[in-house]
Amino acid sequence: MKALFIFLDGIGLGRNDPGINPLARAKMPNLNALLEGRSLLKESAPFVGERATLLAIDPAVGVEGLPQSATGQAILLTGKNIPAELGYHYGPKPNPAVAAYLNDETLFSRCVETGRKAALLNAYPPRYFHGINSGKRNYSSIPLAATNAGLVLFKHDDLFAGRALSADFTGQGWRTMLGFPDAPVLTPYLAGRKLFSLAMEYDFSLFEYWASDYAGHKQQMDTAVELMEAFDGVLGGLKDEGERMKDELLVVVTSDHGNMEDLSTRRHTDAHVPALVIGSKTARDEFTSGMTDLTHIAPAIWRTVMRVSSSK
Repeated sequence: MKALFIFLDGIGLGRNDPGINPLARAKMPNLNALLEGRSLLKESAPFVGERATLLAIDPAVGVEGLPQSATGQAILLTGKNIPAELGYHYGPKPNPAVAAYLNDETLFSRCVETGRKAALLNAYPPRYFHGINSGKRNYSSIPLAATNAGLVLFKHDDLFAGRALSADFTGQGWRTMLGFPDAPVLTPYLAGRKLFSLAMEYDFSLFEYWASDYAGHKQQMDTAVELMEAFDGVLGGLKDEGERMKDELLVVVTSDHGNMEDLSTRRHTDAHVPALVIGSKTARDEFTSGMTDLTHIAPAIWRTVMRVSSSK
């Protein structure tokens, strides 16, 4: 069974309060169906259903202070309790101490070293690479880990050729914000179908949805609701591949820290984050066994990836 990791930046499990929590306000019928009537809220976890499992896991990993992006994402990629080893949470971008963990023991590097296929499925626009190459922009933890492993980040041509997806899933942002009027645009549902087909080309693939964290910091309720409803459409496309997913693909959705679930603050929160797992019940039960915090995600993904090769 292959593993697809959908990373939702800055989303915790919050209260059922539509006044501050977009996840209590957004219309998410596909998620509700997967969770048999439940929403992505604190009160919904733990849950084990016919098609999905939802746990609430701890992003603070026993270290004082609010979880941060660089260390949280590095934990998710390595399984190591990096904040405990360093003595602090750090972000948004990795400092040298965090970056040192993202060289040779990440999910990406382990796949490459053992001959498995891995990819970061986001397509990055030309100005992103210009910023990196000019030194005006630094990699966040996920693309840093991918490039350190020798993977090439997908570019403009890959998006247009259908080899990758835009950061907003649909591609609309490439038209309205990046100046590519001919960029391909998908509905969220078709983006979900495309995400499934791309994930099936790899043993391990990751998609990073960072706009959720941005909306949380900006306290933008309408934007946050739109983002979550778009994500729900993507889940719909994935959900309709249910039979194939049950036998061939495990989908893991989680985050690095809380933020968007409480728009009463611009800061990160101390909320537990969701671990939403979609696939066969047997695979889900094995994946989530003993899972309580972010350090358990990477080892569980690696167990799944190991089964891929052993079954070929």
